[in-house]
Amino acid sequence: MRNDKQSKQLRRHLRVRAKISGTAERPRLSVFRSNRGLFLQLIDDTAGRTLASALSRELAAKKLAGLELAQELGKRLAEKAKAKNISRAVFDRGSYKYHGKVKAVADGARAGGLEF
Repeated sequence: MRNDKQSKQLRRHLRVRAKISGTAERPRLSVFRSNRGLFLQLIDDTAGRTLASALSRELAAKKLAGLELAQELGKRLAEKAKAKNISRAVFDRGSYKYHGKVKAVADGARAGGLEF
């Protein structure tokens, strides 16, 4: 049995996912936030494969935090996408509001050359 907070979060996530799907040409940029870090994936939903990923632990040596970390992580994912000839993506914010770290990820990915 899920508690009320979890069920609301799941409903929000499913509502977003009903409208968004990724393909090989335009994968879904999925954002997951936890208490310990930030995780990004470029996902091809038709094949069910992760094409590229970036996580906050990759940038641990840079000693970044908060919005700077999120923006740098978005740039890192955009670089990995360019290496695989991916220039366009669909942004999946999950159940999170589009502000703060989630918005910083999107801004960083755009700065890195990824189109939404």
